Amino acid sequence: MDGGGNARDIGGAGGSATTTGGGGTVGVQIQPQPSRRLPDFLQSVNLKYVKLGYHYLISHLFTLCLVPLMAVILIEASQTNPDDIRQLWLHLQYNLVSVIICSAVLVFGSTVYIMTRPRPVYLVDYACYKAPDHLKAPYGRFMEHSRLTGDFDESSLEFQRKILERSGLGDDTYVPEAMHSLPPNPSMKAAREEAEQVMFGALDNLFASTNIKPKDIGILVVNCSLFNPTPSLSAMIVNKYKLRGNIRSFNLGGMGCSAGVIAVDLAKDMLLVHRNTYAVVVSTENITQNWYFGNKKSMLIPNCLFRVGGSAVLLSNKSVDKRRAKYRLVHVVRTHRGSDDKAFRCVYQEQDDAGKTGVSLSKDLMAIAGDALKTNITTLGPLVLPISEQLLFFATLLLKKLFKKNIKPYIPDFKLAFDHFCIHAGGRAVIDELEKNLHLLPEHVEASRMTLHRFGNTSSSSIWYELAYIEAKGRIRRGQRIWQIAFGSGFKCNSAVWQALRHVKPSPNGPWEDCIDKYPVKVVS
Repeated sequence: MDGGGNARDIGGAGGSATTTGGGGTVGVQIQPQPSRRLPDFLQSVNLKYVKLGYHYLISHLFTLCLVPLMAVILIEASQTNPDDIRQLWLHLQYNLVSVIICSAVLVFGSTVYIMTRPRPVYLVDYACYKAPDHLKAPYGRFMEHSRLTGDFDESSLEFQRKILERSGLGDDTYVPEAMHSLPPNPSMKAAREEAEQVMFGALDNLFASTNIKPKDIGILVVNCSLFNPTPSLSAMIVNKYKLRGNIRSFNLGGMGCSAGVIAVDLAKDMLLVHRNTYAVVVSTENITQNWYFGNKKSMLIPNCLFRVGGSAVLLSNKSVDKRRAKYRLVHVVRTHRGSDDKAFRCVYQEQDDAGKTGVSLSKDLMAIAGDALKTNITTLGPLVLPISEQLLFFATLLLKKLFKKNIKPYIPDFKLAFDHFCIHAGGRAVIDELEKNLHLLPEHVEASRMTLHRFGNTSSSSIWYELAYIEAKGRIRRGQRIWQIAFGSGFKCNSAVWQALRHVKPSPNGPWEDCIDKYPVKVVS
């Protein structure tokens, strides 16, 4: 429950708070008030990250050059007549050196091409969990329940009320069963029940929509930041679905709201090694044992923003799955700022003075997030931007480097690289700031805003609810590219780029199936 923050959600809440984030909490004092905006990170670009992006591109230069070379050879071969072939054969018979050189070049070229070519990873389908209606937490019920618990003083209740008013959340979000009880029941048993309900609910839908048998799964990756029992969550899934004994399972903890992209990256790496298999990625967060029952305002914000949710994604490296898969994974770019002490501590789980546990966010969170985002998109740019944008971008950087002049870098238009954007719904302010800094249009951030309104901040799974929203609206066409981006504790900023393999329709039992016609809705400022 950490990562991507939210500033405006609490700005103006009695002047007492400044910023909040996925899974954590936030700085609170007014004077001097820390910045509630992302820095204009596109106005300053670090050349070393541009070089990193081009390094990724040039690493496949041999393959890029080999393809047109083979095309030229095939064209020339098609224009030869039988006499030319006979003369070539006679020449080779009496020139052993030429035969050896040609054979060596062909073998070497073929070997390098086979070894270096990227193996495609397909997203066959995915499912998002939708909780039952009795777990809904509308604004009035939430506030009444918070008052009746007796854990919060009047100041804290008023603080939560103002956060909720500005949060961008609607009345249809969900909290776990344990938080509906009076008094609340944050037990280990209740936390396990929440985890099972979310993970198994998403997986049941996934297996039903894909007709994949659990025994066919060779790789399992589960991520949940704050709830990591023994046996692990991945072991719970293995036990429930009786997965095979040689399954390669992984359980990622403490990695925040960007862990969903990290889990996909791990599954991709495993699929590149282990051929002809399926990988399942389960992303969730557990609220039951991470509800804050104290009165420190900087730790109350997750109670108001985080809600029940989870996703299950089926990936494949089987060539036969290309015909039915929805997307192909194009790029994953990960940025980690943990070597910087401020970045490392800006999302920090700790106890308050009364010994109650919560997650606090530094007042520097927005600046740190902006720096991580700048690094991430600067690295990503050379991989995804059209050549015209890359040339203009690179030329301005080169002029600045050579002539040491105060030349502002050309700001690439990422709308030319991506057709759809899935920005982690950590809070309304981060969505606002990314919309502004990347010069996006309202329709580009519609999925993020509506996901926050309908489901709240579901941590690492939020980017899948957003993709499901775009699918439910019927907007994804073959060849279009989708950018998923999320923030997490540490501090991290991670991106995944997908390309649609067909006109994508929503899967059965999708999270938006019964309400997509009601959206978009106007969110009160």
